[in-house]
Amino acid sequence: MQELKEASKRPMSFVATVKAVLWSFFGVRKKSAYEEDTASLNPLHVIIAGVLAAIIFIVILVSVVKLVVAK
Repeated sequence: MQELKEASKRPMSFVATVKAVLWSFFGVRKKSAYEEDTASLNPLHVIIAGVLAAIIFIVILVSVVKLVVAK
């Protein structure tokens, strides 16, 4: 429990976390950048950014499918 409290106080900004999450969606990342992110990412920010990115991805997919099916 103490480790989680310490991890949540990490200094990385939410914008940098979103960038790291988007790179993980793409699936291409340098090992050095990955290690740097894992050392400085706030776990709460990662969860929030991941859920938001997944929702946006699903909305885009559904919109594209509706557009294609409508024609």
